[in-house]
Amino acid sequence: MGRLGKKRIVLKLGSNVLTKGTNQISRGKIEDIGRQILVLQDTYEFVIVSSGAIAVAKQFVNLESNGNGVAINVKQALASIGQPHLMRIFQEGFRDHGLLTSQCLLSYSDFEKKQSQENIINTINVLIANDYIPIINENDTVATDEIQFGDNDKLAALTASLLDADLLVIATNTNGICTKESVENNTCQTITEVYDIESLENEIISSVSTHGTGGMKSKIEATRIAQKADIETWIINGLNDDFIMNAIHNKIQFTKINNVVHNE
Repeated sequence: MGRLGKKRIVLKLGSNVLTKGTNQISRGKIEDIGRQILVLQDTYEFVIVSSGAIAVAKQFVNLESNGNGVAINVKQALASIGQPHLMRIFQEGFRDHGLLTSQCLLSYSDFEKKQSQENIINTINVLIANDYIPIINENDTVATDEIQFGDNDKLAALTASLLDADLLVIATNTNGICTKESVENNTCQTITEVYDIESLENEIISSVSTHGTGGMKSKIEATRIAQKADIETWIINGLNDDFIMNAIHNKIQFTKINNVVHNE
């Protein structure tokens, strides 16, 4: 629970959501997210975990490798170029709604040390108390895990756990998790509510999104981390306008992974 009785949401935004499936960041999508946060801010407080730095950089540059064929180094360099641009787009889009933003770059090692954990908690709580929205990304220039695996899904779950969030919302480019059969038939029958994460894994088709690095497998791993921390997870189609508000009011189909295992 956040301050003043507000519910704390950690909102993870994948690259495919921020680009709306194109090759560049959608300012309209970021404005849509900011507008929703503005409407919901009396009841909810938000911490954003955002991908997209590499996608932004690709709009500006086409980097050569260092000759050793180490693609990961190129991606780290792209992240370094793209991150300031990504934050500027967030800052401008949110500022139009009177919202203030701040940047937090984290690495996995930060979650492993007690002092670092306390620093993260204290810093983010101060930001929120002063009406700044923390926007978190992995420090891709020095860390490679999320570039290779997960598109920040795991980072979002660890952040939600550390910050004692009430809800983890993972915005992706599908209507939640669909049954395997419906995906194979090119229809999407959304699995709307889940208690047992193991049952979800049987429905996952191994695939990686266009800009992202995760696909549904990494989202399942994220929900496992969140459930262990007693946090509910929603997997929502973030391409649609008002996706957060519509999910809160049950106006759309999405996948809800309950925070406790249900025993019949």
